[in-house]
Amino acid sequence: MEQILGQFDELTHSERQLANSLLKDYPISAMGSITYIAEKADVSTPTVARMIHKLGFKGFPQFQQSLKNELSAKISSPIDKHEIWAKSAPDTHTLNQFTEAVTHNIRRTLNQTDPKEFDSVCKLLADSSKQIFITGGRITRSLAEYFFTHLQMIRSGVTHLHAVTNAWPHYIIDMQKNDILIIFDIRRYENDLLRLAEIAQQRKVSIVLFTDQWGSPVSKYAKYKFNCQIEVPSAWDSCIVISLILEALIAALQNTRWPETKKRMKILEELFDQTRLFRKVP
Repeated sequence: MEQILGQFDELTHSERQLANSLLKDYPISAMGSITYIAEKADVSTPTVARMIHKLGFKGFPQFQQSLKNELSAKISSPIDKHEIWAKSAPDTHTLNQFTEAVTHNIRRTLNQTDPKEFDSVCKLLADSSKQIFITGGRITRSLAEYFFTHLQMIRSGVTHLHAVTNAWPHYIIDMQKNDILIIFDIRRYENDLLRLAEIAQQRKVSIVLFTDQWGSPVSKYAKYKFNCQIEVPSAWDSCIVISLILEALIAALQNTRWPETKKRMKILEELFDQTRLFRKVP
């Protein structure tokens, strides 16, 4: 997916048609024979061969093997991931290994993130006429709560979906056309989130997805998505890059809505004082 998106502008018209077909239901869309892929995209078999060559593969078998490796990584368990890292870990301190991996993840993610899409998401979230609903999965739920807390300070009309999924219909009933649903979903993708996205799209809700480099199945319903690199030398994946994007969005939204946000923050500070939530420094 990264290679296709990175070279999209250099492709011919028919190759772009093929690329769009592959990206529509990636990676399943690319797992058939070369003839099947060509027919599905309504292009010729030579077009498939040419584009695969442009992507840097020697031929179709190498292309498919790369996809199989990618799928294997996409569904691997924490134990599998630890075994892979344990075999290839360099003889340096864990702090250095981890920092190097995260720095690499940040660079790759930012290189593949379109600033225009970032600005479009910022503009969408700044529109207080639209309600915002936020949710995440087993691990990413903490990211959803973090983003919710900041958005709630910046603007009104923000709802954090309860962790118990059987309560979600109570939130869905309030979702209106053009409202926004923010979903966090990284590998070991969750079926409940996919079903929620499907129902939300039926209600004409705009979905913003934060996912990994492979892309959650929710991608096919998302209007906007941020594919973040998550692999690190650990049995667990890293959410540092997703947090970076969130921090940047929070800063951009705060600046975009500063007059309104400033008023809300002043009221919040008064409420904090009244409730004595925070200790005053002498």
